[in-house]
Amino acid sequence: MARFLLGALDRRATPIALVLLVVAVLVPVAHLGLPASHPLHVPTYIVALVGKYLCYALLAVALNLVWGYCGILSLGHGAFFALGGYAMGMYLMRQIGSRGVYGNPTLPDFMVFLNWKSLPWYWHGFDQFWFAALMVLLVPGLLAFVFGWFAFRSRVTGVYLSIITQALTYALLLAFFRNDMGFGGNNGLTDFKDMLGFNIQSSTTRSALFAASAIALALGVLITSAIVRSKFGKVLIAVRDAESRTRFLGYRVEHVKLFAFVVSACMAGVAGALYVPQVGIINPSEFAPANSIEVVIWTAVGGRATLAGPIVGALLVNGMKTWFTGALPEAWLFVLGGLFVAVTLFLPRGIVGTLAHGWNALAERRRAAAAEGGRDPEPKPSDLEPAPAE
Repeated sequence: MARFLLGALDRRATPIALVLLVVAVLVPVAHLGLPASHPLHVPTYIVALVGKYLCYALLAVALNLVWGYCGILSLGHGAFFALGGYAMGMYLMRQIGSRGVYGNPTLPDFMVFLNWKSLPWYWHGFDQFWFAALMVLLVPGLLAFVFGWFAFRSRVTGVYLSIITQALTYALLLAFFRNDMGFGGNNGLTDFKDMLGFNIQSSTTRSALFAASAIALALGVLITSAIVRSKFGKVLIAVRDAESRTRFLGYRVEHVKLFAFVVSACMAGVAGALYVPQVGIINPSEFAPANSIEVVIWTAVGGRATLAGPIVGALLVNGMKTWFTGALPEAWLFVLGGLFVAVTLFLPRGIVGTLAHGWNALAERRRAAAAEGGRDPEPKPSDLEPAPAE
């Protein structure tokens, strides 16, 4: 894994990862080490809010792997995010023990309220963090593998695949709303107390979760970069740009898609697992199809098929959402829709993609001018990012 990640270090991924690692250190230090009166002190609500945004950014990076680099427009990635969140929520619920409202050392409060007599079999093991962490990866990854196995072998593509992914997340929404599913029904899982023995509400724990989110996002960028820069990544982009031709060349396209889809689902699950302890609740609303569509908007606004684009889009759009829902709540949905339409019409490459394209065009003109002037042209740098399919 270390060798794999080192292969991702280039002039695109390295600065992004370094910035995220610096943020992972500086923000907790400014929150815990500086007094509230200090101008550089970061208050608790900012740590929690930006930590949530970083989880959203990791989800957008996960979607970008399959949409930006493989051409699979998934409208159901919110399902993998929510499943990872539920896996972590189950661990946090088991940590409450006898401190719940009903004082039952084994059953969560909602099970006592619904008159459950014993803990369901699928809740066993979630009292251990290592088991919950394993399920954060395994459950979304297994669902993605089963879904992708049948969808890609059947050669379902384009809008039909997008509709099926949206149907998947909607089906899970309806299932998790049921009280007899054993996941808290409409109310979901909440009232968390501890994580790894630390008070989840303390400033130290919140800072640690913020740092973990930033580090996970940096790893997500490095994993994406390593995949795209590898020989497999070249095939991945070929599938995006000319799937039929790639298939005729002898590549097993369905295997390429399946690998990217499973890796993306696991990344989304990790994002959900880091999100839940920071917001303090997970319920079926996280499966809502509208949430998955928002992830598509973040990626499109920032720039798909770029490493930094999904991060920029997630931070920008969610920052706007926080401000508008407080200042002009009735206008937010119109702003979001207008932003998506404007980006589609005027910035089809997204913010980062447009800037990268302009930089490359400027460098090309400089090289042409240098060649015309009889000077040796500067060495041509590789493109900042693979261009998205038109």
